[in-house]
Amino acid sequence: LSASGSNFDYKRRREVELKHGRVCMFATIGYMVPEYTRLPGFLSPSYGVQFADVPNGLSALSKVPALGWCQIVAFAGLVELNIYNEQINGEPGNYGAGFLGIRSIGLMSPGFKDPETRKKKLN
Repeated sequence: LSASGSNFDYKRRREVELKHGRVCMFATIGYMVPEYTRLPGFLSPSYGVQFADVPNGLSALSKVPALGWCQIVAFAGLVELNIYNEQINGEPGNYGAGFLGIRSIGLMSPGFKDPETRKKKLN
Protein backbone atom coordinates (compact mmCIF):
# COMPACT_ATOMS: atom_id res chain seq x y z
CA LEU A 1 0.00 0.00 0.00
CA SER A 2 2.91 2.36 0.35
CA ALA A 3 5.76 2.15 -2.10
CA SER A 4 7.36 5.22 -0.54
CA GLY A 5 7.81 3.41 2.79
CA SER A 6 6.29 6.33 4.73
CA ASN A 7 4.19 5.32 7.74
CA PHE A 8 1.92 8.32 7.15
CA ASP A 9 1.28 7.29 3.53
CA TYR A 10 0.51 3.73 4.58
CA LYS A 11 -2.03 4.81 7.22
CA ARG A 12 -3.61 7.36 4.89
CA ARG A 13 -4.02 4.87 2.06
CA ARG A 14 -5.46 2.25 4.41
CA GLU A 15 -8.00 4.78 5.68
CA VAL A 16 -8.93 5.86 2.15
CA GLU A 17 -9.34 2.21 1.12
CA LEU A 18 -11.82 1.69 3.96
CA LYS A 19 -13.77 4.80 2.98
CA HIS A 20 -13.92 3.72 -0.65
CA GLY A 21 -15.15 0.29 0.42
CA ARG A 22 -17.93 1.86 2.44
CA VAL A 23 -18.95 4.09 -0.47
CA CYS A 24 -19.03 1.02 -2.74
CA MET A 25 -21.29 -0.82 -0.29
CA PHE A 26 -23.71 2.13 -0.22
CA ALA A 27 -23.61 2.34 -4.03
CA THR A 28 -24.38 -1.35 -4.37
CA ILE A 29 -27.38 -1.06 -2.07
CA GLY A 30 -28.49 2.07 -3.94
CA TYR A 31 -28.31 0.14 -7.19
CA MET A 32 -30.30 -2.87 -5.95
CA VAL A 33 -33.05 -1.31 -3.81
CA PRO A 34 -34.76 0.63 -6.66
CA GLU A 35 -35.28 -2.68 -8.47
CA TYR A 36 -37.71 -3.72 -5.71
CA THR A 37 -39.19 -0.54 -4.24
CA ARG A 38 -39.62 3.16 -4.93
CA LEU A 39 -40.36 6.05 -2.62
CA PRO A 40 -43.75 7.66 -3.18
CA GLY A 41 -44.01 11.30 -4.10
CA PHE A 42 -41.79 13.80 -5.85
CA LEU A 43 -38.02 13.81 -6.17
CA SER A 44 -38.23 17.43 -7.29
CA PRO A 45 -41.64 19.10 -6.99
CA SER A 46 -40.44 22.27 -8.74
CA TYR A 47 -39.33 20.28 -11.81
CA GLY A 48 -42.24 17.80 -11.59
CA VAL A 49 -39.95 14.76 -11.30
CA GLN A 50 -41.40 11.86 -9.33
CA PHE A 51 -39.34 9.03 -7.84
CA ALA A 52 -41.22 6.62 -10.10
CA ASP A 53 -39.99 8.57 -13.17
CA VAL A 54 -36.32 7.99 -12.38
CA PRO A 55 -34.94 4.90 -14.14
CA ASN A 56 -32.52 2.44 -12.57
CA GLY A 57 -28.78 2.45 -13.12
CA LEU A 58 -26.69 5.07 -14.84
CA SER A 59 -29.59 6.44 -16.86
CA ALA A 60 -30.82 8.03 -13.62
CA LEU A 61 -27.94 10.51 -13.86
CA SER A 62 -29.71 12.48 -16.60
CA LYS A 63 -33.10 12.52 -14.85
CA VAL A 64 -32.04 14.09 -11.53
CA PRO A 65 -31.88 17.91 -11.78
CA ALA A 66 -28.47 19.59 -11.43
CA LEU A 67 -29.47 21.26 -8.15
CA GLY A 68 -30.26 17.80 -6.77
CA TRP A 69 -26.73 16.65 -7.58
CA CYS A 70 -25.36 19.81 -5.95
CA GLN A 71 -27.32 18.96 -2.78
CA ILE A 72 -25.97 15.40 -2.77
CA VAL A 73 -22.37 16.57 -3.20
CA ALA A 74 -22.79 19.28 -0.55
CA PHE A 75 -24.24 16.78 1.94
CA ALA A 76 -21.42 14.30 1.28
CA GLY A 77 -18.87 17.09 1.79
CA LEU A 78 -20.46 18.15 5.08
CA VAL A 79 -20.45 14.58 6.35
CA GLU A 80 -16.82 14.15 5.30
CA LEU A 81 -15.67 17.38 6.95
CA ASN A 82 -17.76 17.27 10.13
CA ILE A 83 -18.20 13.60 11.03
CA TYR A 84 -15.48 11.54 9.34
CA ASN A 85 -12.52 13.82 9.89
CA GLU A 86 -10.61 12.49 12.89
CA GLN A 87 -9.55 8.96 13.78
CA ILE A 88 -10.18 7.61 17.26
CA ASN A 89 -7.31 5.76 18.97
CA GLY A 90 -5.34 5.81 15.71
CA GLU A 91 -7.52 3.05 14.25
CA PRO A 92 -8.16 3.33 10.52
CA GLY A 93 -11.84 3.79 9.75
CA ASN A 94 -12.81 4.43 13.40
CA TYR A 95 -14.13 7.98 13.58
CA GLY A 96 -16.16 7.49 16.75
CA ALA A 97 -19.30 8.54 14.89
CA GLY A 98 -21.16 5.25 15.25
CA PHE A 99 -23.69 3.82 12.83
CA LEU A 100 -24.37 6.40 10.07
CA GLY A 101 -22.77 9.09 12.24
CA ILE A 102 -25.58 9.24 14.81
CA ARG A 103 -23.21 9.08 17.77
CA SER A 104 -21.88 12.50 16.78
CA ILE A 105 -25.32 14.01 17.40
CA GLY A 106 -25.79 12.27 20.74
CA LEU A 107 -28.13 9.41 19.84
CA MET A 108 -25.77 6.50 20.65
CA SER A 109 -23.77 5.47 23.66
CA PRO A 110 -20.11 6.57 23.61
CA GLY A 111 -18.92 2.95 23.61
CA PHE A 112 -16.50 1.17 25.89
CA LYS A 113 -14.09 3.39 27.80
CA ASP A 114 -11.90 0.57 29.11
CA PRO A 115 -9.61 -0.78 26.35
CA GLU A 116 -9.54 -4.28 27.87
CA THR A 117 -13.35 -4.48 27.93
CA ARG A 118 -13.50 -3.26 24.34
CA LYS A 119 -10.90 -5.81 23.25
CA LYS A 120 -12.81 -8.59 25.01
CA LYS A 121 -16.13 -7.59 23.39
CA LEU A 122 -14.59 -7.36 19.90
CA ASN A 123 -13.11 -10.85 20.18
